[in-house]
Amino acid sequence: MAGKSNCDCCASYVFDDEYGYYRCDVNLDEDEMEQFLRGTLDNCPYYQPYDEYKIVQKQN
Repeated sequence: MAGKSNCDCCASYVFDDEYGYYRCDVNLDEDEMEQFLRGTLDNCPYYQPYDEYKIVQKQN
């Protein structure tokens, strides 16, 4: 099994309840979408780390 990709811990990688799978919430262009679907989108310019603790700090 491959290691974690940036998508696995990205804030834009969200679970779609309607379809039952994860998807990228960013509007990718055609080339980026192809790379995303193939799992070869390295060093994504839209990557934002999902930090649960940072979100909670903003709520306090």
